[in-house]
This record gives sequence, C-alpha cells and structure tokens, in this order.
Amino acid sequence: MDFASDYGAAVREHLRLIEEHNATTLDEVAGRFLGVVRADRLVHTAATGHGLAAVLESFYRAGGLACVLPVFHPGLLPLQNAQASTQLERVPGLAATLTAQARVQPGDVAVIFSNSGINAVPVELARELKERGAYVVAVVSKPHMDNAPARSFAKLGDVADAVLDTEIPSGDAVFPSSSGITAGLSTLCFIHLWNLLLVRLTTQAEAAGVTVPLWQSSNLPGGDAANQGHLDHYRAQVPTL
Repeated sequence: MDFASDYGAAVREHLRLIEEHNATTLDEVAGRFLGVVRADRLVHTAATGHGLAAVLESFYRAGGLACVLPVFHPGLLPLQNAQASTQLERVPGLAATLTAQARVQPGDVAVIFSNSGINAVPVELARELKERGAYVVAVVSKPHMDNAPARSFAKLGDVADAVLDTEIPSGDAVFPSSSGITAGLSTLCFIHLWNLLLVRLTTQAEAAGVTVPLWQSSNLPGGDAANQGHLDHYRAQVPTL
C-alpha cells in the first residue's frame, strides 16, 4: 500500500482491509467475549510500551466494556522512563508475577497487543494466561513478527489461541520522508480492531437477548449513577477500579 502518495486515503484503506481480512477471527473472538459476559467472567488486556495505549482504550472508558482487567507494570509505560520501558519488556519472568496478580480464571479471555510479537513479556504473558485457563488473543503485526527474531522461547502468534493481524509493515511507521519514516500505525489499528470487537459483541449479544455491561460517559447527566452499578459489581474482581 502506497502511504506516500495519499497518506490519509491509504490509512483508511488499510483499516478497511484489516477488518475484511480478520472478519472470521473477529466474529470468533466476539463470541468468546459474549461467553465472558454470560458467565460473569473477565477480559484481561495487556501490552508493553506504546501498546499500552490500546490497554488504556479498553479500560474504564465511555462506551467500553466494564468487565475488563488491565494487566501491566508501571515500568512498561514509556512515560515512566522511556529507555527503561524498552528494556523491561524484554525481561524474562515479569509476566508470571503480573499474571498471578490478575487472578485469571478458566473462561476468561485475554487480549495481548504487541506490534512485533517477539519480546519476553507479551509472549510469556500469553503462556501464563493460557496455563490458567484463559483464551488468548494476540493483536499483532504478522509481517513484523514473521521477519523479526524471537527474544523469548517463541513468538506471540505461536502461543495465542487466535491472532488478529494489523498487517502493518515491519517497523510500525509507514510514511517515508527525507528525514526518515514517520507516522506509526499500530495504535490506530489496535484500537480499530478493539472497537470492531465491541461492535460485534454488542450485535451478537442483542441477538441473544444478553445485556452487555458498558461504561457511560461520566460527563453526561446520569453517567456517574449508571456507572456506579458496574463499579460495585466488578471492583472485587478488578482492583484497579
């Protein structure tokens, strides 16, 4: 895809294509989400580095799914210390501690966002979450993952139960210029695929007569009152609430 000739049009076409190419998996994962809602279980979302933007999007957000537990370590956030966050996502063993804190149960679903899919923390998270009974979904750039050497015992796509492919070229940035390549695409694709899951979930739920627990904006009249019920229900399972 030629991002250089018309960047905006190319991005819009890329989002259309990844929806089309991932349609079957999106339907399957949305069905898993529906099972979580029916069983009063949780969706765990995880990432490192800038992938945490997608985790933030998934958690306690207007229009978002209330039964979400974010799995992360503050040191993985670039705002804490940028270079240190890059090193930390490569450290073996951290994922086991994070997973233990998440209290994963059989029937839960885990969504792990990772552009490269090669670093120790996301790969080990996938393994740890699966071992505890979660259905694990990787949201990853398969072109990057396939072309980069693994930094762990496997790559994320090898461990996950399902893979949503952002189809982003290796390196994330896509717009070439005389100064170098700019305009990273992973955050936009991550959030687009997450929202597609929510739309499919609510569509499937409506057909099944199931009510999906969704946050409302706290900046609209009645929002705080509507959200209080979700806070009361999920706070014991989701300590970050």
